[in-house]
Amino acid sequence: MTDRALLDKVRAFGMSGFQIRDDISKVEKEKTLNLLVRPRAEKVRKLEGYDQFEGRVRADAAQMSEFYEIFYCLEVSIRQLVENILEEAEGADWWNSERVEKEFREYVQRIQSDEANTEITTRSERNIDYLTFGQLGKLITNNFDVFNAVLSSKRAVDRIMSQLNLLRNPIAHCGLLADDEKERLELTVRDWFRMRS
Repeated sequence: MTDRALLDKVRAFGMSGFQIRDDISKVEKEKTLNLLVRPRAEKVRKLEGYDQFEGRVRADAAQMSEFYEIFYCLEVSIRQLVENILEEAEGADWWNSERVEKEFREYVQRIQSDEANTEITTRSERNIDYLTFGQLGKLITNNFDVFNAVLSSKRAVDRIMSQLNLLRNPIAHCGLLADDEKERLELTVRDWFRMRS
């Protein structure tokens, strides 16, 4: 149902709020949109004693969780894109090809070795997941000859990845984003998707 058809239906039938809400919910599901304002339910925490943390800290964490989710999805998708493109160009052993700087491989090997000597689960089986965001951007720009089929501009990649790297710090290290930084993140994410060919 188009937006116009929905409005015409509302006018023609004098629909109730419940009927309108139901139709809007159907459009949301069909188009994968969020049009209705919904109250955020208090999350049930498995950690006993979570409510003992200061209310302001819990409120800040809840506010920043949205930006963490956005950045998590973006970062995982960028890493997957890089891995897919380089694997297509160099084969399954792309990590050991000339496309990956020796410095990057040595850095990842050190981190993996450090993690192996702890009792904590290692972060990943994939080498690319150990690169910093800055290194990831450099990997793309250094190999732009294979990325130019899916990314429109090397200069834009450099600018966007630099911006994301700056915005990542407060998100990943329990900081708060100022309102203009929230807008900057939203615009930078849009720029990333716009740059994708």
